[in-house]
Amino acid sequence: MKETLKMSIKEAERLGTMRQIDRKKLTLARASEEMGLCLRQTKRVRKRYLEQGERGLISLKRGRESNRKIDEGVRDRAIKLIKEKLDDFGPTLAREKLEEYEGIKVSDETVRKWLIEEGLWKIKKKKEVKMHQRRERRRRFGELLQGDGSPHDWFEGRSEKCVLIQFVDDATSKTTAARFVKTETTDGYLDLLKDHLGKYGRPLGLYVDKHSVFRVNREEIKTGVGITHFGQVAKELGIDLICANSPQAKGRVERKNGVFQDRLIKEMRLRGINNMEEGNRFLSEFLEIINEKFGKEAASTEDAHRKMRMRDNLERIFARKETRKLSKNLTFQYKGTLYMLQTKAPHRLRHATVDVLWSEGEEIKVEYKGKALEYKKWNEIIYEQPRILDSKELEGISWATKRHSKPRRNHPWR
Repeated sequence: MKETLKMSIKEAERLGTMRQIDRKKLTLARASEEMGLCLRQTKRVRKRYLEQGERGLISLKRGRESNRKIDEGVRDRAIKLIKEKLDDFGPTLAREKLEEYEGIKVSDETVRKWLIEEGLWKIKKKKEVKMHQRRERRRRFGELLQGDGSPHDWFEGRSEKCVLIQFVDDATSKTTAARFVKTETTDGYLDLLKDHLGKYGRPLGLYVDKHSVFRVNREEIKTGVGITHFGQVAKELGIDLICANSPQAKGRVERKNGVFQDRLIKEMRLRGINNMEEGNRFLSEFLEIINEKFGKEAASTEDAHRKMRMRDNLERIFARKETRKLSKNLTFQYKGTLYMLQTKAPHRLRHATVDVLWSEGEEIKVEYKGKALEYKKWNEIIYEQPRILDSKELEGISWATKRHSKPRRNHPWR
């Protein structure tokens, strides 16, 4: 029985060209043009065809192992390390760690093939492509920041769930500031803004979502409050605060959240980082690595950040400001506590309106027409009202640690 020859399309086309030469329909010169070979190589192909027939046109490498095949020992070492430490790593990150820990230099596709063969990686189906209009990057660094928070189990059960908040520059995709917080709150974003201001200066704009930290809700509008505390801080610093209509609109920071959920979690696991304090200390080192790897060059070399002005007193700007009207004996209430002013001219301040400045973890400051006033606490707590929290802040509160006392035997409910 005649053996069936398996030819590639290219080899089959060469066979057709050789048969045309046999029938005197093509010359060697014309055949070399048809096959895209030089005349000398065409003569070699013709000679093998005349000596061996159709088999002479089939590549001699067919069925042989490649000279560039990776040694099985190297593959076994790589698979062993992946199974021991990198079992949930993707091909790209696994390839980086193989080079870092074992000095094994292979391509991403090679690692992906090994993982598929070992059943450690599943071929992903292509998702249905949703069309979103592309927007060009801003040209200058600091022209627009994108801000967002990502609630996640960042420490994989080694600590409580928390939120990573970050600012990403639109022009370069670099994360300029990031930190772990329990929940997305105004104070958390203000601390993040302080980090950015201290390192780079004032950006032109900040692009965020419609969280109540940045945008007032309907109930607040009814009471006449038209701007949040964070919005007021941004306004005083000359930063244009913009709220996105959808997550896709601020895609750079959303994609960076995905990168962090993949790479940051695994880096912290490898380094034994188990809580928010250790994670925040590690973030500065991690940002340098991730910005070097995924950052882009801005179209313009000009930095759009503006220097802090002489009048930019951050302690005063970031403090929450409320007004209180003094009683005839110079007392006022703030957060359930009664305060009394101490002054040498009490009659002048009776029924006056003063400003109360408060920052997290610090004593309040009382001012009248820009001048600080001395005061003392009269009563610690006069009344206590329930806290007002939004849905994201509520996620950070747990009652699991509270113990309910057991009712006594003669309790009327028994």
